[in-house]
Amino acid sequence: MSQKTWGGRFAAPTDRLVEQFTESISFDQRLYPQDIRASQAHARMLASVGILTPAEAERIVAALGEIRADIEQGRMEYSTALEDIHTHIEAALIRRLGDLGRKLHTGRSRNDQVVTDVKLWVRDSIDELDGLLANLQRAFLSLADRERDVILPGYTHMQRAQPILAAHYCLAYVEKFQRDRERLIDCRKRVNVLSLGAAALAGTSLPIDRHFVAKELGFEGVARNSLDVSSDRDFAAEFVFCLSLIAIHLSSWAEEWILWTTTEFDTIELPDEFCTGSSIMPHKKNPDVLELTRGKTARVVGHLQHLLVLLKGLPMAYNRDLQEDKPAIFDAFDTVSRTVAVAAPLVAKAKFKRERIAERLENGFLDATSLMECLIANGVPMRTAHESVGGLVRECESKNCRLVDLPAERWETLLPGKASVVFRILGVQNAMKAFQSYGSTAPTQVDQQLAAWREMLKENSDQVA
Repeated sequence: MSQKTWGGRFAAPTDRLVEQFTESISFDQRLYPQDIRASQAHARMLASVGILTPAEAERIVAALGEIRADIEQGRMEYSTALEDIHTHIEAALIRRLGDLGRKLHTGRSRNDQVVTDVKLWVRDSIDELDGLLANLQRAFLSLADRERDVILPGYTHMQRAQPILAAHYCLAYVEKFQRDRERLIDCRKRVNVLSLGAAALAGTSLPIDRHFVAKELGFEGVARNSLDVSSDRDFAAEFVFCLSLIAIHLSSWAEEWILWTTTEFDTIELPDEFCTGSSIMPHKKNPDVLELTRGKTARVVGHLQHLLVLLKGLPMAYNRDLQEDKPAIFDAFDTVSRTVAVAAPLVAKAKFKRERIAERLENGFLDATSLMECLIANGVPMRTAHESVGGLVRECESKNCRLVDLPAERWETLLPGKASVVFRILGVQNAMKAFQSYGSTAPTQVDQQLAAWREMLKENSDQVA
């Protein structure tokens, strides 16, 4: 018998260079738990429809369990001649059980076997990453609680815009990562459809029970079109898109904090254990973890492009090109999951530099928009109020003063008889108190959001390092 699963058709052995070129065992060996689970479910299904006896199925299931133990204990010897993890496991089964081991592949192809294993792996990875993201959300929530009373300058166009509570800022990232979790959960619905039993592309004439296997493996549905199954990698591209967006959110956060740790911004203090120094400049404290977070995003987005380009020119059903999907999927997940894992304790231990922030908080006219809205509330048309406040800012810049430093008579020209109301909203502290819309940085709104997120994320809250 040929060691190839397809060797009967060929008269000459495969060239060694071809074996090295076509192998995937160097990267798909990590699919062994999923391959064994799916194979055990397949064996039990074959017994349920009478293709195997119950005793035969249980011998196969037990032998597969032994093979898993061998792999986990480092006793599996890998060879490029056996191409992939699926063939390695089947070959090991045949060595143990002989002809009985050769019966396992009945009613399936490597085409539907591979995609089923990858779906199981993606499903497991989604569940793992969801937990890591929840932990990162808890880290931001912890920082929000700890820095609840700190007021930060909010930026647009990297220019000071309006005051915001530090807690409001932190909760913005909690929201972003919540959307990431929801995207993953939605992606999981399309992953969680059984492909096994579609065989090579047209199904099989054998009386298999695909719904039995779906139940065994926890799939919520069964793929309806056998031709679609072996070419379908939509779920993989969608998964890596979700990973790419998570990476982009992480990169945006990292970029912001890299800026905020500079002497020029001097807004946040990173924990020493998450920074590095310079080999030549003894004073340096470099945010290398944040820089690598930003840098690794390019890698993840590159994997998404890899998959899309891989899929764009393929005709229907299986093509060997699809073997190249797994390195992109695996590395994208590894990169994102490791980044999220290191981000959580970094965030949990970070501190806002309260005194430095407060020293400069009145710079940049953060109360200008609240002043404009005060004028609007007192009957001044919006565009008129906007133009008036813009003129006042220009006047303050020429005098090197703040809006609150302008004399009272200056406000009388804007609001005759009502000038006193202006001083209730001038200054950052007063401007902060003026906010009131739902979802705003108003202290009462932020308190409500903090309470809501504490309730949502209270389970396993001790996981934050």
